[in-house]
Amino acid sequence: MILKKILKAGLFLVAAAAVGFFSYQVGIQVGDERAALLQPAYITDSSLNKPEGVDMAVFWEAWNRVTQNFLDKDKIDVQKMIYGATAGMVESLGDPYTTFFTPSQTESFNEELSGQYEGVGMVVGSRDGQITVVSPFKGSPADRAGLKPEDEILKIDDTFTKDQSVEEAVKIIKGPANTEVRLLILRGEWKEPKEFVIKRENIKIPTLEEEITPDNIAIIKIYQFNRILPVEFGHASDDILNHPDVKKIVVDLRNNPGGFLEVAQEVTGWFLPKGEVVTWQDMGSDKERKAYKSEGPAAFKDYQIVVLINNGSASASEIMAGALRDQLGVKLIGEKSFGKGSVQEQINLFDSSSLKVTIAKWLTPDGNSIDKDGLKPDIEVAADSDGQAASGYDAQTQKAIELLKDLP
Repeated sequence: MILKKILKAGLFLVAAAAVGFFSYQVGIQVGDERAALLQPAYITDSSLNKPEGVDMAVFWEAWNRVTQNFLDKDKIDVQKMIYGATAGMVESLGDPYTTFFTPSQTESFNEELSGQYEGVGMVVGSRDGQITVVSPFKGSPADRAGLKPEDEILKIDDTFTKDQSVEEAVKIIKGPANTEVRLLILRGEWKEPKEFVIKRENIKIPTLEEEITPDNIAIIKIYQFNRILPVEFGHASDDILNHPDVKKIVVDLRNNPGGFLEVAQEVTGWFLPKGEVVTWQDMGSDKERKAYKSEGPAAFKDYQIVVLINNGSASASEIMAGALRDQLGVKLIGEKSFGKGSVQEQINLFDSSSLKVTIAKWLTPDGNSIDKDGLKPDIEVAADSDGQAASGYDAQTQKAIELLKDLP
């Protein structure tokens, strides 16, 4: 089976209500192999891997009783019943990132990976069974409304979100541009939740910004690890390499919800020599860990680097930050990251529906788990803008610049 790794893990770009699962959302592996349709006539087929000791008779008895006895038989939609049964089976696992997509949901999910859609422009995830904001995109409706990382979304319109899957939350949040969605938000310091009414828009997620300060320090802000980032990062790298006085870089991964694993691997390769581990994939105690390594060119391996993170840094951004700290001793500045380090495999089914199944976790090169734990900064700086008026930078960026200026 051909597998393509994606790090969007369960974090959903709520830009289509955005979500993401960029993720949603780390990692999704996309499988191209088609699966066989499970039909009643084939239930005893040994090729279907029927589990021992499981009797499907109760399912088919319930199916027959419902279809025979339900009053409004013209409302019976057999395909919808099959999808509902499949979704219920997957939901019983209790993992908010393992889910079933109908064909239309699969199409919507794949469109979100393109980085442009309609919604409110933020990434959401699940933490302790509660739908939570990972990060709003800069300038998006969610950002302008004042939503912040770690805001808990208690209710979407009239639907409470406790123990709701990320995908189901995204389905409710997203909608056509110029329509509104109501979000009941609880923030850490608030005594009572507040309602936000946000108008959906056409969302285009930014990828990268780059500047060189008067002190010859390069600042690279990466918004997401999408398919076009390697090209944009290459252009930014050329600019930096063509400035002989620039030997120090701030890599800003704040509010970066992640993206594709192979993109994070490629971009991290600009800093790590070929062959060094970027991340480990841990598939459980009974399987050997798999290493994802740098392919170079390591053009910045001798530069002085610091990395900015916060509680909106998730998935692929945590992988890159962890790799630079473990392999190069790079200091992380800011706030603890989100902690999204599980791996999902997207399996395409025969009728264009699909499954997204958690299969592994990502570890830093030193073997530290990212999932739930996140990355703790070496230098903790609270998010505020006290220094912005004088320096032109927020407090976290200013601290990074000061640290680099003090390094030889």
